[in-house]
Amino acid sequence: MFLSIPQADTGIYPGITAPQVPSNGVAKAASSPAASVKSLSDDTKENGRTQKAKAKGECQTCKERKYIDGSNEGNVSFKAPGHIAPEASAGVVLSHENEHVANAKREGNKPGNALLSATVSLKTAICPECGRSYVAGGTTRTLIKYGNSDYDKNKKAADLDALLGANVDIAV
Repeated sequence: MFLSIPQADTGIYPGITAPQVPSNGVAKAASSPAASVKSLSDDTKENGRTQKAKAKGECQTCKERKYIDGSNEGNVSFKAPGHIAPEASAGVVLSHENEHVANAKREGNKPGNALLSATVSLKTAICPECGRSYVAGGTTRTLIKYGNSDYDKNKKAADLDALLGANVDIAV
C-alpha cells in the first residue's frame, strides 16, 4: 500500500480531490461531441497551467510532496517518507507495488499455500498549484489460500467439536 503524505504547511492532501459538481448536484455534459474533443495542436497553443508548469519546472507543492508505505511489510521501499518527482511517480509507485506482489508470490509458494490473485491499482491526481498530473499512490490486493497449518488443523477440530451432535434425529 502506498500513501501520499499531506503537506504540513498547506493542509492539502495530494491525491485526494473533490469532484467538480455544481451546487445543484448535476454535472452538465458538453454541448456537442466535438466540443469535448481536443486535438494535439490545441495543446501546443494552450497557455494554461500545464504549459506554465513545464516552463518553470517543479512547483513548491510538487517539491514538498512525500510518499510513504502504509503496509505492515518491513521489506519494501518507502517505509520512511520520500520525495518522488511527478514525472517519475508512475514508474516508482508501480515498482514499489510490485515489491508487494513479489512478497505475495513468495508467501504463496510456501508448501500448502497458493496465491490465488494479486492486483495492483494506481491512483492519479492533478497538482492544484501547477496542474501537472502525477501518480498519487497505489494499492496491492492479494488473495492467498493458506492450508495445512497448525492453525487450520486446530480450527477444523474446533468446528468438528462444535458441530457434533448439533443435528440429531431420534426415532421413538
